Formats: sequence, structure tokens, C-alpha cells
Amino acid sequence: MITPTRTARTDEPASALLGTLAAQGASGALSTEAGIVYLAAGHVVHVESALAPDIGDLLTHSGALAPDGWWEAIDQAGRRCRVGRQLVDSGHLAVGALELCHLGALFDAAYFVLAHDGPALRFRPGVSHWLGAVRAVPVDTVLRESRRRRELLHRICPEPAIDLAPLARVPGPDPADLPARRGRALAQVDGVRTAAQIATVLACRTFHTLVELRRLAAAGLVVPKDPAPAPVSAEPGPAPRPTVPDEPDTALLRRLLHALEAL
Repeated sequence: MITPTRTARTDEPASALLGTLAAQGASGALSTEAGIVYLAAGHVVHVESALAPDIGDLLTHSGALAPDGWWEAIDQAGRRCRVGRQLVDSGHLAVGALELCHLGALFDAAYFVLAHDGPALRFRPGVSHWLGAVRAVPVDTVLRESRRRRELLHRICPEPAIDLAPLARVPGPDPADLPARRGRALAQVDGVRTAAQIATVLACRTFHTLVELRRLAAAGLVVPKDPAPAPVSAEPGPAPRPTVPDEPDTALLRRLLHALEAL
């Protein structure tokens, strides 16, 4: 087996480099402009992106896990990269619930990381995610699912700016016959929130929220307010516990700070 070495930015698409790393059985972190893919023995074990709610947001905002339990697990096991195992061993979360939420967060973040398949920034061998091992997913499965989601959203409404830009309502009365999930998504459209922020508020998977927002856009009820800003490459990590909901940039800086403290 070829031992992968630290790589700098190349023109090779992230999907192609992921395929190479999978064939090599590599372990480490592949950074792109939209997030980071973590590999173990050539399989994807986690994906993080500032453009999608992380697993902590999904667990705590949905009520599946109390915030105190989440931060306790991070405090006790974050530096050992065993947060997931700590949640299960401490009785805060069942294995099945953790795996289900982990896979949802992984595929949601992978959609954003691979949506435009830009060049990889770097690969750092041996780097592990603070969550630890939960369930590994073959690279081919991640690439195939990201492509399927991209094609589905395009069929609903071919407007990719919906994914990233702040969203605004089109003036006019709200329709009274919207399905419940779509109506809840529309209620959160305020000209400021992005799709990821709306998903966080609703404690809903980002992709499910994107489907409803694209349908709202196709119906002429929602439009992107501004051109989508270019994503900023950064190293995500668990944040100090917030007292109030953070804006995305502040939340990302908090997560960076915690990661640096752990190092």
C-alpha cells in the first residue's frame, strides 16, 4: 500500500483525489474550500462544512440529546477523538440514534463539499475527527449520493444560489395549502437566513430543507436575496457552549478556537 503524504493544493478535483485516497486505504483529512472530509482506511468517517449544521446542532436542537450531555462528552473525550463513544457509554444516546444522526450530518456536509467538485486544498495524513469512529462509508457511496442529491435539486429548481445565499420571500400572501414541512421552511425565510441556518432553526436535515426551499423557489415564493458568497476554508471543531444562537461566522470562529485549544 502506498503511504499518502501531505499534499498542497492542486488542480485535481476533490472527488478524483478522494478516489485515489480510497484506493490507497488512506487515513487523514482532505480539505476543500467548503469543508473537510475525514478518512480512515480509505473510507469516509465524517465530513464537516460550515455550510451545514454539525452533528451537535442536529442532536441538541432536535431534542435527541440535552446540550449538557453534548458538552460533557466533548469536555471528557474531545481531545481523545472519542466523543461519539462517550455519548453511548455514558448513556446519553443509543448507538442507533448516534449512527442515524451521524450519517445524516455526513451526507449533508458532503453535498456542500462536493457540490461544485472544486480542487482539493490539502491532505493531511493521520488526522482524526474529534467525534471518533461511528460508521464508515465507502467513498463511492458518498460520491454517488452527493451526485444524486445535486441532480434531484436541479430537477426541482435549477437555481444553485438557493443553497448558499440569504433567502427572501416574494411579496404576496402566503399560500394556505402548503405541506406542513414546506410551510415551516417558508416561515423561517426572512431575507437574512441561509438554507443551512433555516435547517438549524428547524432542527432538520439540511438536504430535506433544501428540497422544500427549492420547491418554494420553483413555485415563485422564495428567491435568493444576494449572490452566494464564496465559502471560506477553515478547520471546523467543537465550540465552547454558546449562551445564544451564533451567526455562522461567529460559530465557525468559536469552533476553530476550541480545536486550537485542544491541539
